[in-house]
Order: sequence, then structure tokens, then C-alpha cells
Amino acid sequence: MNAEAKKTTDHEEIKHWVEDHGGKPVSVKGTGGKGDPGLLRIDFPGYSGEDTLEDISWDEWFDKFDEKHLAFLYREETSKGKESRFCKLVSRK
Repeated sequence: MNAEAKKTTDHEEIKHWVEDHGGKPVSVKGTGGKGDPGLLRIDFPGYSGEDTLEDISWDEWFDKFDEKHLAFLYREETSKGKESRFCKLVSRK
């Protein structure tokens, strides 16, 4: 079992984990400006709030991710050994 959270800034590792878990890159509508996607999120099918999110490309997502010096925190499994979808964006510091 590996319920411990991992932290990464590796684009390929993040993209692989998100897509393997059925997720996609999105931003929160109304939080950005011209050429700025705003607040970043990962969206998974079946989660509420879809009307407040908009799809963006991985390139846009990673540009903002790097600009804001973010890291991706995630878990492979829950404490009970089930697949986990836990992830969040945190400061690289």
C-alpha cells in the first residue's frame, strides 16, 4: 500500500497520472484574463461544478503551472489500498 502523497513538478508524470485516472486539465471560469487561464484545476468525470470549469490544453495548463511555481501533490492509493483520485496544486516551496 502507498497512501502517502507524492509531490512532483514533472509535466509527463502529472499528465500520465491525471489521464490514467480519467482526469483532464481545466481552469475556473471567470478567474483569468486575456491569454491567462486563471485558477487551475483537474476535473474528473462525475464531479459537480462542471458549469464553473472550462477545458484548457495541457500546454496552457503547464504554462500557468510553471509561471505560478506550483507542484502537483497526489496519491496512488487510499489508506485501504483502493485507487485514489486525490490531487491538489501546492506551492513548490
